[in-house]
Amino acid sequence: MRLLLAIFLPFVVFFTIGRPIAGVICLILQITLLGWLPAAIWAVYALSQYKTDKKIQQAMRQPRT
Repeated sequence: MRLLLAIFLPFVVFFTIGRPIAGVICLILQITLLGWLPAAIWAVYALSQYKTDKKIQQAMRQPRT
């Protein structure tokens, strides 16, 4: 679901992952027609980094056997 948001409404993704300042900057970038593609790429990249960070945090919480 977030991936579709990253493509169609890139600035919303930043608000859902807890980066509101980046969301505002992305919205400003997205307002221009030429800025839409870089904003979407940036949102997809930030979303993938967010998912990676969550996986790392989850792995650090699990006890080793």
